[in-house]
Amino acid sequence: MKAVRINEFGGTEVLKIQEVERPVPGADEILVKCYASGVNPADWVIRNGGNDFLKPILKLPLILGWDAAGIVEEVGSNVTNFKRGDEVYGVPNFPGDGSYAEYFSAKANQFALKPKSISFNEAAGVPLAGLVAWAGNFQLGQLQAGQKVLIHGASGGVGSFAVQFAKAKGAYVIGTASAGNLAFLKQIGADEVIDYRNQQFEELLQDIDLVFDASPLRDNKERLKCINVLKEGGIYVSVNVDFAFGDEVKEALTKKKAKGEVVGGSGSYVSAEYLSEIAQLIDSGKVKVVISKVYPLEQVAEAHKESESWHVRGKLVLEVRKEH
Repeated sequence: MKAVRINEFGGTEVLKIQEVERPVPGADEILVKCYASGVNPADWVIRNGGNDFLKPILKLPLILGWDAAGIVEEVGSNVTNFKRGDEVYGVPNFPGDGSYAEYFSAKANQFALKPKSISFNEAAGVPLAGLVAWAGNFQLGQLQAGQKVLIHGASGGVGSFAVQFAKAKGAYVIGTASAGNLAFLKQIGADEVIDYRNQQFEELLQDIDLVFDASPLRDNKERLKCINVLKEGGIYVSVNVDFAFGDEVKEALTKKKAKGEVVGGSGSYVSAEYLSEIAQLIDSGKVKVVISKVYPLEQVAEAHKESESWHVRGKLVLEVRKEH
């Protein structure tokens, strides 16, 4: 089968389309005929050799891709919730042999039936970003109907899902983005929008229940501003697992009796139950999947370059094979 494999770490030149053996699913795994794979910052961070969090667990050669949609080809002997022919979406084994490939095997409990109302290309843009957004809002952020949430990086892959999930559950949603993305945030349900380049959110807001920081900015001074707008006992959630909370940040959280959490590090947010709930929201029309661009597998290097620009609205997708 064809797959995009890296045999060394580096720039986009290390992305090689190669013929590799088709994997065999383990007892608790499914073999998926892959139609599409999402492209995430994690992919090129790993291509470059990883960060402090990832370096110890990376082994070469590896196939990138941790967002996928496809059709179940085989099920392992212990798998009871899927059968051959099921259309599924989810997160391949991380970090292992991922979904930039014609087939991959993965733990069955990391997959759910794909939303019926969308294509494989759209479905492949959901799992990783959608699960981080879901866990950030609800598992760690404990967001409830009627509460106020501030979402930084609200127009990106994680942020755009976080806005829609929070809105669907009845929260009051404030999103930050650049000026060109503010109308888009309104379209997907934000109640208030803030231009992070020209407006100071810390001067405009107070008594926020949850700050969900889905921005790539790694800056403890910015984190302090986020904590300042929290109400007492509020929660701050960051997606930057490789950037530890500084002492000042920890002190500020303690003073506010607030919680500081990081989402995306361990696999605890990868849940078939969450994926099923997300699929229901998509099929009921409450959540839209925003795809910025679809690339054929052969243009994987271009997809990575675009992702590395940090100016993607929604998600980038690699089309592995055409839908019939």
